[in-house]
Amino acid sequence: MADLTITIERLAAGGDGVGHLEDGLTVFVPRTAPGDRVRLGDVVRHRRHAFARAVEIVAPGTGRVTPRCAHFAGEGCGGCQWQHLSAEEQAGAKARIVGDALRRIGRLDLPDPVVTPSPSSFGYRGTVTLTAQGRGARRVVGLHRGADATVFALDRCEIAREPLNELWSAVRGWMGALPQGDDVRLALRVAGEGGLHLVVKGGEGAWGGAAALAGAAAAGGLRPTVWWQPTGGAVRRMAGPEADASAVAFEQVNADVASALRDAVLAVVPDVTARVLDLYAGVGEVGLALAARGALVVTVEVDGRAVRWTQARAAALGLRLRAVAAKVEDVVAGLLPADAIVANPPRTGLEASVCEALRAALPRTLVYVSCDPATLARDLVRLGVTAGRIRAVRAFDMFPQTSHVETLVVLDGEEGPA
Repeated sequence: MADLTITIERLAAGGDGVGHLEDGLTVFVPRTAPGDRVRLGDVVRHRRHAFARAVEIVAPGTGRVTPRCAHFAGEGCGGCQWQHLSAEEQAGAKARIVGDALRRIGRLDLPDPVVTPSPSSFGYRGTVTLTAQGRGARRVVGLHRGADATVFALDRCEIAREPLNELWSAVRGWMGALPQGDDVRLALRVAGEGGLHLVVKGGEGAWGGAAALAGAAAAGGLRPTVWWQPTGGAVRRMAGPEADASAVAFEQVNADVASALRDAVLAVVPDVTARVLDLYAGVGEVGLALAARGALVVTVEVDGRAVRWTQARAAALGLRLRAVAAKVEDVVAGLLPADAIVANPPRTGLEASVCEALRAALPRTLVYVSCDPATLARDLVRLGVTAGRIRAVRAFDMFPQTSHVETLVVLDGEEGPA
């Protein structure tokens, strides 16, 4: 098929630009902006849609900007999809993606939500995980390209907090110290109190390279704690300052927005609430805060390490909180009813059985935090939610420069006014 020129009309939930071919077929084009006139190549047609590559931006849309990161264009880094879009274009697109999912999939007549921005559009990530690919002299450590599974050598990451780029600069010449194996990753993390961490994951056999990594960092004036998490094993400190393993076990990518989202959740749960279920609770930060207000809280989380951390914090603070280590779908029916429920499921959303149990015993307040608008909308249908039961919808820009968006929906157990 010959190359052709089209206009990009909008952005899809996955981040691609959307336009139409001359015969009306919808085409998805990565790294394009609404209003772009683009010349297409490598058009791959399917029955209901097509995919293509932008060979040339003939005329840019008004929301297009120059990407800050050299890897975005040079290596096609898959860590960001939207560095070519202005902050205003990104916020508008995320609001429309959420609103469209609620209207189209959820069949809810609701406007696009307000998007709470991130204080920092760049330099916000507190964790960056790199992949080691290949062996020996051919080994490359960095991030994946967006178009395939290959890894390119990272220079710096513009969405990472600057201490992580400084740490990477200090240790990147010592990647020979990583363990051998086909599934080796290196996570760089800056904790809330500012402590630096290097977490080596995977590898074959014993690993003795921690001292070399710590030494390379020290030569750069840095003192990270070096950890190793062997395949199938628990994380263990190998070198550097003493630190609590919880500092690396529970990731918080954008601490500022995570805090704003947590505050928003706490604000919509009434202070007089007697019994609260915190489902998919992680380390139980929301549940612990509600217990501190006097509620009887039950948290449910499948990660045993997180549950033990929650239990220890509750005991230290003298809080009335029960932490359950289980899959939500296995225990939720036996924990109902409750006065309020907070649910923060993974990207796949709620299991159908969980929706069925919640629908049968819908509390006065149900707070659903979602990282995927499509599964959120699907679950609202499964819960039998009508627009009259939705008290609030808010979006949070947890991941600037990407198409990902967090959404908070607050439901009332009883139908509100039309």
